[in-house]
Amino acid sequence: MDSGFYAACAGLRAESQALEVSAHNLANLNTTGFRGLQTTFQSLLAVPRPTVPNVLSNINVLNRATNNFGVLEGTRLDMTAGNLVETGNPLDVGIEGGGFFAIQTARGTRYTRSGSFQVSSSGILVTAAGDPVLGDPALGPKALINVPVGAVSIAADGTLSVNGAVAGRIRVVEFAPGTELISEGGSLLDAPAGSAKPVPQPALKQGALESSNVNSIASVVTLIGVERQAEMLQRAMSMFDSEFNRIASVDLAKV
Repeated sequence: MDSGFYAACAGLRAESQALEVSAHNLANLNTTGFRGLQTTFQSLLAVPRPTVPNVLSNINVLNRATNNFGVLEGTRLDMTAGNLVETGNPLDVGIEGGGFFAIQTARGTRYTRSGSFQVSSSGILVTAAGDPVLGDPALGPKALINVPVGAVSIAADGTLSVNGAVAGRIRVVEFAPGTELISEGGSLLDAPAGSAKPVPQPALKQGALESSNVNSIASVVTLIGVERQAEMLQRAMSMFDSEFNRIASVDLAKV
């Protein structure tokens, strides 16, 4: 019975964490360039400290079932692309295909699919949060893009021109398959140092932004499913608690 209570408790904790992930995805349904998070679970077998060789082989089927706890292993990013939505704003840029914009933040270089850019008071191309957009890596790892006053044109390869004169080139990078990208909230991602490589032939679209890749209907269905699982585990814990109280007040009193 103790094992069942602990298993239900572990399951409820995992479902509570999954509920937070689902809520986070829904909260960013309208965040430009957002990448949804997917939960991954694992099974942990709780066993006593080994006192004899091959202790796992000595655990019977019932013990394996009652001591097999489901826990949240972690989350991974859903790298499915969102839809490009026309905005008509010349400083909005969407990425067609793979790649990420490189952004210089106070915490270091970060990456995003959100191309909602603007020009700062000092004439630098920045994000909506005010972080500088990095330019051509050939000009240095922290090369910025100065945007003079005038009509802005952004080519598919990221070349930014003002009144026909080239002002810089927006940096677009990619990562090798399997590279661990970490969400830092919103659309910003962190990556291991040195893992970003320039995209040879980027495909950018001026006047468009990429929407969040979160599917609203699927996310709501997932959220409801997680809530029901959590409620079921809460009821199981209540049943175990009631049984503990009955044993303590009735059975133990007869001993």
